[in-house]
Amino acid sequence: MPVVVRIGMLAAILALGAGVLYLGVGGLGFVVGGIGSTVSGFVTNVTSTPAPKPTLATVADAPSLEQPTEPYTSEAIVDLVVTVPTELAGDPGIVIRVYLALPDQPPTAIKEVPLADAARTVIPIELASGINDFSVTIVGPGGESDSSAVVRYVWDAVPPKITVTSPKNNAIVNGKAVTIKGKTQARTTLLARNDANGSSIVGTAESDGTFTLSLALTTGANKITIAGTDPAGNVTEVKLTVRRGSGKLTVTLSASSYEIKRSMLPEPVTLYATATDPDGRALVGADITFTLSMPGIPTVTVDAKTSATGKASFKTVIPKGADIGQGSATVLVSADGLGSTEDFTVITIVK
Repeated sequence: MPVVVRIGMLAAILALGAGVLYLGVGGLGFVVGGIGSTVSGFVTNVTSTPAPKPTLATVADAPSLEQPTEPYTSEAIVDLVVTVPTELAGDPGIVIRVYLALPDQPPTAIKEVPLADAARTVIPIELASGINDFSVTIVGPGGESDSSAVVRYVWDAVPPKITVTSPKNNAIVNGKAVTIKGKTQARTTLLARNDANGSSIVGTAESDGTFTLSLALTTGANKITIAGTDPAGNVTEVKLTVRRGSGKLTVTLSASSYEIKRSMLPEPVTLYATATDPDGRALVGADITFTLSMPGIPTVTVDAKTSATGKASFKTVIPKGADIGQGSATVLVSADGLGSTEDFTVITIVK
C-alpha cells in the first residue's frame, strides 16, 4: 500500500480516537499534540532508507603464480597453479581472473575461475604457439587485486634441426676419436652414439646453438647417430658415417697377373699402385718407384708420379728368357714431410 495512503488512514483513525477522548476529558490540545507526534514518528519510520549491509573490503593481496621448472613445452595445455591468501579460500564471491599477453600485445583477460576450497587453485590453460605470458588477479565485490608476477610458457612442438658442420659425411679421420661440431636449437641436449664400438657422449648446445662432441672411433667405417632433445622435449636425430684413417702414409700394390706360364712368354704385365696420406686421402703428385725382379732376367725399375686420385701404374713385358720360379714386384712411395713407405707382391712363372 502506498505510503501516502497509509498515512491518511492512520490520521483518520487517530482523529476519531481524539474526538472520543475530547468528549470524555476535554483535553483537545493534548490530543492534537499526541497525534502530531505519533504521525511524525510513523512517517519517519516508513520513509527512511535502511542502513546498507557491510561489504567486502577491496582485495589488497595479489595472488601468486607458480613458476614452471622449464618454460618450454611441447604440450598444448598446461596447468597454472595459483595461490591466494588463506582467508579467501573457498569464498564463492571471489574469482581468479587470468590474463594472457602475447608478443607485442597488452595483457587480455581470457578466463575467470572460482576459488578452490584450499588456497591453491589449478587452472588448465590452452597455449598459443610461441610465447605465452600469464598473470592473474583476484576479483570480488570489493574490486580487483594487484596482478601477480608474470609466468611465461613457450609452446614449441617443432623438433630441433641439427646441422653437423664437421666432419663431412663419409670423411676419413686420422685418430682414435672424432670431434663433431655443429649447430642446433639453444640448450638442446645431444647424445652421439657410435654403432661400430658402442661408445657414446652426451652434451648440451650453447646459448647460440653451437655444440662440440668428441666420440671414440674404431677401425673401418663408424656409423654415428646424433639425437637431439630440445627444451620443450621434441626429439630429432641425424646420422653420420666416418672412417678412421691409418694415421700414416700408405701404398698398396697389385698386378694384372700373379701367375704366368713359361710357354706363354713373352707376356705383358701391369703393376698398379694406390697411395694415401695419413688421413686416408689420395696422395697427389708423390714420387713413386716400381721394381720388377723375375728369375733369369734383369731387374726392371721405373719412376713415376701419383695422379689426382693417388694412383700410378707401370706396364712391362716378361721376355722368353725368364726362368720358372717366384719373382717379386715392389713399389716405393715418398712425399715431402710425410716420409716414405712401400708394398710388394709375388709373381710366379710356372711350366
